[in-house]
Amino acid sequence: MEQQPAAPPLLAVLTTTDSAEKAHELAQGAVEAGLAACAQVSAPVTSVYRWQNAIERAEEWQILFKTTPACYDALEAHLTAAHDYDTPEIIALPVVRAGAAYAAWVRAETKTL
Repeated sequence: MEQQPAAPPLLAVLTTTDSAEKAHELAQGAVEAGLAACAQVSAPVTSVYRWQNAIERAEEWQILFKTTPACYDALEAHLTAAHDYDTPEIIALPVVRAGAAYAAWVRAETKTL
């Protein structure tokens, strides 16, 4: 039996911001631009981090984008330009496995740049 070539991998890209409104704007902007197939905004989370030599604690909203590696650079640039943080968290995690139909949908909904 001939093995099918592996489908291109997917990425889950995470960022945070300090309000629900900003989170929804970041999510919608990326999806409208075709840089992510979808984005999920999670209810407030508490972030603890070191910033300018002090330990900070803040309420933030997480946004999880589903995209392809081919769209990552453009998505990062879009988020950096649209974000109001000096140093926004923008990290990409590889999707190790995904349902075939879902993965195909993500690839179809993102622009190949």
